[in-house]
Amino acid sequence: MRTAPTEQPSTQRTDHETPSTGVASTTPLAALGQVPWRDIRDSTGSAAAIPLLLNSVAWGDTETARAALDDLRQRICQYGFVVEQATAATVPFLWELAQLPHVTCRPQIIQLLKNIADARQWESVAAVYPKLLNHRENPVVWERRARQAVRARRGALHTLLAEQDSEIAQATTELADALGE
Repeated sequence: MRTAPTEQPSTQRTDHETPSTGVASTTPLAALGQVPWRDIRDSTGSAAAIPLLLNSVAWGDTETARAALDDLRQRICQYGFVVEQATAATVPFLWELAQLPHVTCRPQIIQLLKNIADARQWESVAAVYPKLLNHRENPVVWERRARQAVRARRGALHTLLAEQDSEIAQATTELADALGE
């Protein structure tokens, strides 16, 4: 007579290590396909190129990643202070990339997050020209949503502040200061 096993087989994978960074062990940028990039705008028009740029930042060598991040910066935070409609949708992916040890331009990503957190260009213009608030595509709303998106993920600051890399720690300190943390 056979007896049933008393233990249930595990459904969890055991062939990978859990990252020590506190970052989930899911595939980086897995949620990119959930954003309707073609339907939102960046500074060049359609934001359809943003997933490719984010992937280049994630997986490119140093030169490729930095070039992609520079292009991304121009699309979502032009001049370091003008955000676009696509900015808020991009921010969670920037936070994700900033926490991945293999990404080569993490301090620059954190600096971009700080620029977005500091952005007040459209609010400043609307203070002088209130009619801006009446436009169908309201950039003041984009700016507020982008800042909220940065604040929503600020829990990652503690992990980033503990980094041994001085550039990452410095950029994170500046971002924490911008967020009032």
